Amino acid sequence: MSRPLLLSRRFAPLFWCQFFAAFNDNFLKTSLVFLILFGADVTQGEAAVLITLASAVFIAPYFFLSGLGGELADRYDKARVAQWLKFVEILVAFVAVAGYARQSILLLFIALFGFGLIAALFGPLKYGILPDHLERERLPAANALIEGATFIAILTGTIVGGLAAQGGGTRVFGILVIGFAVACWLSALRIPPSGEGAPHLKVNNNIAASTVAMIRHLRADSRLWWGAMVTSWFWLVGIVVMSLLPPLIKSIIGGNEDTVTAFLALFSIAIGIGSGLAALIARGRIVLRTTLAGALLIGVFAIDLGATTLGAPPMATSMPPELVFTTPLGLRAAIDLAGLAVAGGLFIVPAFAAVQAWSDADYRARTVAAVNVLNAAFMTVATVLVALLQKFGVTLPVLFLGIGVATFLVAAAIWRTMPKDVGVVVTGSPPARG
Repeated sequence: MSRPLLLSRRFAPLFWCQFFAAFNDNFLKTSLVFLILFGADVTQGEAAVLITLASAVFIAPYFFLSGLGGELADRYDKARVAQWLKFVEILVAFVAVAGYARQSILLLFIALFGFGLIAALFGPLKYGILPDHLERERLPAANALIEGATFIAILTGTIVGGLAAQGGGTRVFGILVIGFAVACWLSALRIPPSGEGAPHLKVNNNIAASTVAMIRHLRADSRLWWGAMVTSWFWLVGIVVMSLLPPLIKSIIGGNEDTVTAFLALFSIAIGIGSGLAALIARGRIVLRTTLAGALLIGVFAIDLGATTLGAPPMATSMPPELVFTTPLGLRAAIDLAGLAVAGGLFIVPAFAAVQAWSDADYRARTVAAVNVLNAAFMTVATVLVALLQKFGVTLPVLFLGIGVATFLVAAAIWRTMPKDVGVVVTGSPPARG
């Protein structure tokens, strides 16, 4: 009988490395969001735009560095690459502390961009290494745990970031952000060597050319391209919802800082529940019908959230979560948000497990890198577009309605184009290129 994944030497260090890294990313981002939303001298409209741009700043490096990350992960031992990246992350954490001490939005943006750079290089590695160390039938469960680690880290990072923003002080902030960066590096040191997937690969110094080559390779396989498009929509919806949620809670639901933290925590827990449910449904298989069901549910809950808040007057008061959850509007918004997040977990886990299973071993990290590039392109364009729409007066409820309608269209496309030869246990060789 195989050891549980969380006790496995081949998986547990990567799990904790991802957890600590995701905690720091979201701890810093939440601290910045709270500074903009409740501490900076900006209007509500300017705050909404800055919060949306903060997401874009973190995601943008994925667009131009994922290709390099994929080549490094295939060319060199993935564990060694992870260890170097996580050491550099400690240095970036010091920049974050300096920004927090000065309450400098600019320095915090720079630190957030630095964390984004490292995350972009680490992304192809963390997903590319799983098939190196685990049997294929364990990939859905491993992906669910990685997604769970990510969103539990979002939960804890969000809560602790919110508490720090409410008076924790620079010392507490510094201990946490640097301490978790060090813990991440120590976890990376425990990741078992993976060997060199493509030892004769020459890393291309022309980042643009290598990225284009990876996208072409991805495009040549219809199933991989399908998986890349599907996962990109998940991350587009996720980043837009996470950027719209804080101003929605403050300006329409009438919540205070604790309420924003509670809603973000609810979203993170629900994503983890959805990911775990997807793994239970899979039972060692890749079941893409779960992705289709997730898409339909995302559309339903996003539209209901938009319709529920549409026309609601701006709230002048700031209520704690225990009061917000007793109001009809607050309770309905919480149910919609939780439903949307559970649906997101159902949506992403089977699709990404399929991408991993279909990838060639010597090109797997670069395949993940190409997927990450597309994910980043979707997210960056979406966040910039949403910021522009907000600048021109499009309301938050209308944006949620737009997400729901667009996701229904995506669900229709998924149903029409979904590969038919999945749903079986993913053992043996990857399917031939289609």
